[in-house]
Amino acid sequence: MAISTPRASRRDFIRLTSTMGMAAGFAAALAACGGSSGGSGSGSGSVNPDGIITAGISYELGTSGYDPMTTTAGLTVAANWHTMEGLTELDAVSREAYAALGKDLPAKIDDTTYEVTLREGAKFSDGSDVTVDDVVFSFERVLDPANNSLYSQFLTFLDSVKAKDDATVTIKTKHPYSLVAERLSTVKIVPRAAVEADPKAFDMNPIGSGPYKMTDNSAASQTVVFERNDSYNGSHPALAKKMTWQVLADDTTRTNAITSGTVQAIDTVPATNLGAMTEPITVSADKGFSLVFVMFNHQGAFADVKARQAIMYALDYEKICSTGMGTLATAATCFVQEDHPAYKQASTVYTYDAAKAKSLLAEAGITSIEAIATDHGFFSGARPIIKENLEALGVSATFTEKKSKELYDYIKAGDKWDIAIAPGDPSVFGNDADLLMRWWYSADLWANDRMHWKGAEAYTKLQTILDAAVQVEGEAQVAKWQEAFDLISENVPLYPIFHRTTPTAYNSQTLVSFRSVNYPGLSFVDVGSTQA
Repeated sequence: MAISTPRASRRDFIRLTSTMGMAAGFAAALAACGGSSGGSGSGSGSVNPDGIITAGISYELGTSGYDPMTTTAGLTVAANWHTMEGLTELDAVSREAYAALGKDLPAKIDDTTYEVTLREGAKFSDGSDVTVDDVVFSFERVLDPANNSLYSQFLTFLDSVKAKDDATVTIKTKHPYSLVAERLSTVKIVPRAAVEADPKAFDMNPIGSGPYKMTDNSAASQTVVFERNDSYNGSHPALAKKMTWQVLADDTTRTNAITSGTVQAIDTVPATNLGAMTEPITVSADKGFSLVFVMFNHQGAFADVKARQAIMYALDYEKICSTGMGTLATAATCFVQEDHPAYKQASTVYTYDAAKAKSLLAEAGITSIEAIATDHGFFSGARPIIKENLEALGVSATFTEKKSKELYDYIKAGDKWDIAIAPGDPSVFGNDADLLMRWWYSADLWANDRMHWKGAEAYTKLQTILDAAVQVEGEAQVAKWQEAFDLISENVPLYPIFHRTTPTAYNSQTLVSFRSVNYPGLSFVDVGSTQA
């Protein structure tokens, strides 16, 4: 086992060899290496400028397209990391903001004014120049309510984005805001002319200024193909001539692809298949925010906080995490995971207490529970345990599994449900506590349309705390976020059952400078290949 140099994220890095033949051995090694970091590897040779990167992706090709204004699917978002740029971007591992299409990070003029000058000579992959008009257009389309962009919830602090001159935009905020550089990364800059000429064509194959350009995303062949963007002049050029991603949703198929050498990297390695990973395959098991949550329907009996807390006490967290998840999960003791920079154990920590759960249910007058869960494969072992826990409460309980889209369509249609169990990870957009909380607890899609929590006293109080937190910095900001964590832990409108460890496998001999990430997807920015 090899452990890389520690980083601030303290993620676990495990190199599997043939001596670790079983997933149990992996789990034991993971526990033994707790607290160290990892996720980086280097090929045994130099980068081949004509190299090809191949990958197996667990996420299905969606039907919503790739437009960075609207897409939030795992595959399409990961694709856009390589083809699109914001004025700023976040490093894939450290999550620190860096200048992307901006020549430098936003320059603070005063408490509510920032300026960004574009990178000189920046072009889109179709060869057209990136202009300040494109920048203003990109922000305006995200902020336009008619476009229903989920990214607009990250920009509520913005007052305006306007052209100062041919190379610079002026950004005005409504109030002092400490996360400007981080938040600008959520808006990818797109060519206005191409978007307005054919929005549907752009959605299916968008044009960006990133290091790669997408050349095929065939639903028939279940592949996404990228080629080097020769127009790119930024600091993170494509190190491979071509990338081919295969959509391999089936766990066994994805495992066979990496072990046979068909692909060089896969995401979401199944715990049961970890023993098949032998040198030169490296597995990086990265603890992150990624979670499976319980969401409550506040339109019915579960508007009573006692009912919601009862469900949280009903769950056997140790069995769910150790048996159901093969130790690749950690029971939640806060909204964020233990190694998050803002972590502090919440004022309310839920542990398995069936007697307390039954008592709270009785106090709330709950006589039946309708539970629905997504059928994602990675937590298939945990669902039967959760179902068993609910059925043991002594009330009428149903537990139905649905595909993710079917579950949310069911909720949208207003059908009867009390609790929903599903995975989620907005850390693909950023890792600060403000963004992670606003994703679920501020956006209408979740707080109003799904859980119907908007307007509750705790909802209003939480928004006040979040708005205050972003106007301060340092310890004062963290303290406000921790106040919000406590509020959420007590009210549990939606709350994590566990935070997930995500194993990624890659060929350490043929991929150069590969870094795994602790959120959905694979990043090949600054990664090269030794093979053509």
